Amino acid sequence: MDENKERSLVAKVMDGLVSGIVEQKYGAILPPQDILSKEFDVSRTVMREALSMLLARHMLDVRPKTGTRIRPMSDWRLIDEDVVSWRFRAKPDQTFLRDVIEFRMLIEPRAAALAAARATPDEIAGIRDAFDALSRLKVGEPEYQAADEVLHTRIVAASGNQFFRQMTAIVRGALVTVNPIVDGIESVREATLAAQKSVVEAIEAKDPAAAEAATRALVDLAAEEVGRAFSFERVSSPPAAPNMNAPAGA
Repeated sequence: MDENKERSLVAKVMDGLVSGIVEQKYGAILPPQDILSKEFDVSRTVMREALSMLLARHMLDVRPKTGTRIRPMSDWRLIDEDVVSWRFRAKPDQTFLRDVIEFRMLIEPRAAALAAARATPDEIAGIRDAFDALSRLKVGEPEYQAADEVLHTRIVAASGNQFFRQMTAIVRGALVTVNPIVDGIESVREATLAAQKSVVEAIEAKDPAAAEAATRALVDLAAEEVGRAFSFERVSSPPAAPNMNAPAGA
């Protein structure tokens, strides 16, 4: 079969499978591959490729003796981590760094506010453990970058928002890109650790407004140093999101 035709056929089968899944046609477990191949009138090779694409997107789960299970939609990969990782490998330019800072300003403060409102006791304990581990490390130590990523991604994950959770790959990439620019400045490192502590304490106190404000201050520190290092206009923080839990007219 022509390669382009096969790709088109795989895409068509994927679309059909997804339609069946979201319409709950199959229930919790997909039929065997040979039955699906007959249903879509394609070869088992095409069906296998289509299923593998859905597996890679965390939509399916293959287990011995139980068949191909359909995973909850909250598990589906909405952002491709491989593509995100590849993009962050490239040498950062001025525009890319600006976009990274803007992304952090939009996502991290709101995620921290949601974490303060929604995080479970275990998630809050995990955030505290991550901060304590980071605070014991010095910039340049092998574990430092990984510890910083753990703290930030745990906060985003504790937001309880499935879209935010799947953006942790971008958060990690943003930290890998920005940290080398700002971490070498001792005064900035001290201010960053103090801001991170404020974020953690606000989440522990279940104070969304304080968590959001502290995270804005944290990202602003990075924005200021990145803007200075790369000579572009410092990005202003967007206004705080309204309190969605406040009563009408409050």
